[in-house]
Amino acid sequence: MDYKIRNLGMIGDRQSGALIDINGDICWYCPEQFDSPSFFGSLLDGEKGGVWSLEINEKFRVKRKYIGNSNIIESRFKSGSGSFILTDWMPMQDDFAGICRLFSPTSLKVTNRIIPAPGYAREKVSLKWNGDNSIIVNDKYYLTFSHQPRISDENIFFDLPSGEEAWAVLSGKELGEKPDDKIKGSLKKTGEAWDEIATHVSYKGPYQEEVYDSLRAIRQLTHEESGGIVAALTTSLPEIPGGERNYDYRYVWLRDASMIVSALTRAGSKGDDEKSFLDFICSSRENIQDYSTTPFVTIHRKPAPPEQYLDFSGYMDSKPVRIGNNANEQLQLDAGSNILLAAKLIYENYNIKSHWDTVEEISSFLVSNWQRDDYGIWEEDIARQFTSSKVIMAVALEYISAHSTDKGQKQLWQETAARIRDFIQEECITSSGAYAVFAGSEEVDITSALFPEWAFCEADTPEMVQTIAELEAGFCKNNLVYRNLLLFDERKEGAFLAASFWMAQYWIMRDDYDKSKNYIDAALKYKNDLGLFSEEADPESDMMLGNIPQSFVHASFIGAAIDFNVAFGKPTKNSEIH
Repeated sequence: MDYKIRNLGMIGDRQSGALIDINGDICWYCPEQFDSPSFFGSLLDGEKGGVWSLEINEKFRVKRKYIGNSNIIESRFKSGSGSFILTDWMPMQDDFAGICRLFSPTSLKVTNRIIPAPGYAREKVSLKWNGDNSIIVNDKYYLTFSHQPRISDENIFFDLPSGEEAWAVLSGKELGEKPDDKIKGSLKKTGEAWDEIATHVSYKGPYQEEVYDSLRAIRQLTHEESGGIVAALTTSLPEIPGGERNYDYRYVWLRDASMIVSALTRAGSKGDDEKSFLDFICSSRENIQDYSTTPFVTIHRKPAPPEQYLDFSGYMDSKPVRIGNNANEQLQLDAGSNILLAAKLIYENYNIKSHWDTVEEISSFLVSNWQRDDYGIWEEDIARQFTSSKVIMAVALEYISAHSTDKGQKQLWQETAARIRDFIQEECITSSGAYAVFAGSEEVDITSALFPEWAFCEADTPEMVQTIAELEAGFCKNNLVYRNLLLFDERKEGAFLAASFWMAQYWIMRDDYDKSKNYIDAALKYKNDLGLFSEEADPESDMMLGNIPQSFVHASFIGAAIDFNVAFGKPTKNSEIH
């Protein structure tokens, strides 16, 4: 099975999610929670990963969309002799969870083929009848159908009846009486739940539709119970097809906190999601032995498990296929700094001062440890005095000191920030006058484009002008931007999509409409038909690469779009706002 990342759409219930290919295959689904073992995993192994596919007896075209504000996907299949509509969703505000599929009447011959592969295909599959229209998988998962299915060689088949509406449900419990009414009721409840969530923010301006697509993606990646927002739904979708850079992103990165909180806040949020996310991050320290040095946690606020390898062939034969993530053992000083920035945003926008004890703990750790080497934003297995880590520590301490009522504490934080600034100026400037990727280096990195956005410096300082010039000369192609990796040739992977939005923000601060818009529009070409971004893109092949949907990229886009709106919200005489 050859799935393109560009063709993947997500449904979810804010506990977990599923990916559906444009042809109707459910190729990734982890029941119950985002990081559970997969039930369908053909995205990572077409032979044994498990899939819910549609077999249609003739060639067809598909057009799909999310219905209104929801993440309910409506797919319209059309061929020369007939058509039908497939509606996919995961129930919300209901007494059952799982996946629902509703089929409109059709004259086409359509067969659902379901190949369960629970537990990352490690479990032996057992199928038992539970009445005429229901099958139990491994005594735990219920497949229920509007019409009678059939079983053959551990495959379940369900033929759509000619001219009749039909449905199928995978859930963790029996549907009970009047299942037809229950399915219709679930669709209505789920739509209403998403409509209510959509009222949490309001944004009007350029890129409005795309902003709402990105807000939807972030909401889908939010664990409703805990408030944690996972980095992506998937694991091991490669940064390089056929390569080894395949990682599990189904965890909550503390670094993402300020970017996501900033995006939600500036998009007109009422504050519930941001405060919930800060609550999640700060309460995580109760379960973490060394909280200040932990870069990410599970949705249940526990340390992410160490890496294991699955016996899967991998997406585009990209191995290893990983679950768990060893980067959790790295010191990433920017992680705690981002929490401070998130707290500052919430304090100032919503007039609250929650989790001050955690803020103090993180600030004290930064004061005592800012001189240390760390592993930086790109999480490579090499520690350095990364300039971006120093910069965000300095601004985080400056920002949060404004909220301290302890004069001694305030002074200590401000003096430490000043020492960090002195270190940057003395040790982190290249011989050409640019910001170095790390102290002593003669190279630059795209993270420097964020320095003016963080208010570390002005956008037109000599150091920033030189840095951006070197970035555009050496790390940009077609307005897409590459990272500077120390242990790997970054040109072998895709361009990092968030970086184009960072460059756009820089040029917005320089009041350059055309350059900022060109960067935004270049990256938007790698948003799929349902508005989802993956982590990277290959400007040579136009492929989307990496795990999807990537909450960090969506938040970066929202930030760039809002900055663009503030600066250029009214069309200029010779320019048209998208």
